[in-house]
Amino acid sequence: MTLKTGEIDALCAGRHNDPFAILGLYANGKKLFTRALALGAEQLEAFTLAGASAGVLSRIDDRGLFEGQLNLKSREPLRYTARGHGTQWSFTDPYTFGPVLGPVDDLLMGEGNHLRLFDKMGAHLIHHEGASGVHFAVWAPNAERVSVVGDFNDWDGRRHVMRRRADVGVWEIFVPDIGSGRTYKYEILGADGVVQPLKADPYAFRAEYRPATASVTPDPDVHLWGDAAHREHWRKVDPRRQPISIYEVHPGSWRRGDGDGFLSWDELADQLIPYVVDMGFTHIEFLPVSEHPLDASWGYQTTGLYAPSARFGEPAGFARFVDGAHRAGVGVLLDWVPAHFPTDAHGLARFDGTCLYEHEDPRLGHHPDWKTAIYNFGRREVCAFLVNNALFWAEAYHVDGLRVDAVASMLYRDYSRRAGEWIANAQGGRENWEAVAFLRRMNKELYGAHPGVFTVAEESTAWPGVSRPAHEDGLGFGFKWNMGFMHDTLTYMARDPIHRRYHHNDITFGLTYAFSENFVLPLSHDEVVHGKGSLINKMSGDAWGRFANLRAYYAMMWGYPGKKLLFMGQEFAQSREWSEDRALDWGHLGDPAHEGVRRLVRDLNALYRSCRALHARDCEPEGFEWAIVDDAANAVFAWTRRAPDAPPVAVVANMTPVLRHGYRVPLPEGGTWREVLNSDAQTYGGTGAGNYGAVEARDGYAELTLPPLATIILEHAP
Repeated sequence: MTLKTGEIDALCAGRHNDPFAILGLYANGKKLFTRALALGAEQLEAFTLAGASAGVLSRIDDRGLFEGQLNLKSREPLRYTARGHGTQWSFTDPYTFGPVLGPVDDLLMGEGNHLRLFDKMGAHLIHHEGASGVHFAVWAPNAERVSVVGDFNDWDGRRHVMRRRADVGVWEIFVPDIGSGRTYKYEILGADGVVQPLKADPYAFRAEYRPATASVTPDPDVHLWGDAAHREHWRKVDPRRQPISIYEVHPGSWRRGDGDGFLSWDELADQLIPYVVDMGFTHIEFLPVSEHPLDASWGYQTTGLYAPSARFGEPAGFARFVDGAHRAGVGVLLDWVPAHFPTDAHGLARFDGTCLYEHEDPRLGHHPDWKTAIYNFGRREVCAFLVNNALFWAEAYHVDGLRVDAVASMLYRDYSRRAGEWIANAQGGRENWEAVAFLRRMNKELYGAHPGVFTVAEESTAWPGVSRPAHEDGLGFGFKWNMGFMHDTLTYMARDPIHRRYHHNDITFGLTYAFSENFVLPLSHDEVVHGKGSLINKMSGDAWGRFANLRAYYAMMWGYPGKKLLFMGQEFAQSREWSEDRALDWGHLGDPAHEGVRRLVRDLNALYRSCRALHARDCEPEGFEWAIVDDAANAVFAWTRRAPDAPPVAVVANMTPVLRHGYRVPLPEGGTWREVLNSDAQTYGGTGAGNYGAVEARDGYAELTLPPLATIILEHAP
């Protein structure tokens, strides 16, 4: 094989886009030859991986290009010993190895149907053709040349130019003799001849600790899971009919460690899991844990969708956390962000010199609220990247579900845009049908591959069928956040009780649509940031009134149909607005009023889990019936909750500071009704007014004492 001068120049300069065509082993008749690039070498000798000499090569270019005949009878990978400038070194030649990806991968990638991309793309420790090393693969279809660079090759783009799989636009290379913990990026030469900023691996399973931005080759997967019983339980049940009470956590600010640093996953496991178990929550929901450069984004502007953030230690620590939570009976949900991504130079933006993951036109590809890029959901490779990421978290880390962020922004092309700033769909409408197809596909694949895992949509509009199955023309989510409940009820609780009679509808309206979706009732982080203040300070009244209002509100919420969610700190009525820069104000627990709220939340969770009528028909209308809907003058609400084979429960809320005796409440069954919870109990910081533990219902009614600014829950005890 004779090389032209231009090919040699391009090869030695790292500009050649197909080095596998001219480097490595080749046959000439019955003889085997090899050509190798050893920059800076003056002599080069070839050896087999077993150590046998295979021949001495001749230098054909002073920059370090060698070739020569081999004394081998068949092809096999080679290792070289190089000498030059008074030193000697050895290296195994990646260009003597065959590809790792195969034609089936190409076919499935081309179709957009590859559901194991996380096994193929990114960096993987493998044993290949007799050698151990790392296989790298990256999608960059419009690149002229892609090299993997890292601490193993002096970040030199000439040394590991990758093999192009032209049909699918994927570049791959097996780099022998390296292992876990090596930092790397991709050096990409665009079709215009411009070298892009070094790019982190979109499929990286580990990343450097910020502000560094390189990807890191993963550790071997050696975790032995012990959560089979937990996962089997959730496979067998309908989550709509299970108690689900979620504790939403920002892992960087729940507590802090020494020197105000982040807790590791192991430290969080030691502290957070027992706390959640004691409080009775069924699930922890983490704000996004994927790698992200900016703390202030809380993880919602992610640059590494496949990598647990290095802030909390190595990825194996996250696996240990999830396993520990499951062994303790607690599920783990993740906030997941497929709606948009930041435009940091090392990230996905203009990845191969073109708008690859995003749209070129800013009317489709730029998010005006967050100044981020919007994924091109209509591109099958982008859809596959995101679908595989959802599958990855369920498989690799056994997470119990994904809460999908900003779904409304995905569904509408005109989201947060003025006239002229968006492009209509083919039918002239505002719906983003490509995003709809992606969400349906994601839910279909996730539910199909991982029974027991569920998804939750943060969706704030009236889009129909968010939690209806995809095969019934829904979006396929398991649940939807009830943003209307959050807004209306908090607005009501902020009003002075004397004015609440005029806003009775703030409570009753939500129950007209409470079963149109499978709802989660969220009191989330979004309500306690950006100047909105803490939840306790949203309540009306003086200090006593605010705590009484909050307790009444929580008890009403736990008796209201729908799954429950509280953001961390709300369970003990944190006074300050939340900040990601500091830990929660745990000193509050020394104050009786704050500790009383925490006791109430713990008891509410225990009651919700043990009382089937409060959870088993959360999402079905037969589980709810109004008892008193129209007493606006007294700001009293009463309803009953039911479930098959369980005693009914009555929830009665008095949202004024007036103590009411002899208040008649319709009850569906005669006999004794036990007062199983009273938010005004002294143990919670209340006045202690109530019904002495039980009331008797006769002729369809019971006469109750309604404590001031309080909710009571009664259970029929025949």
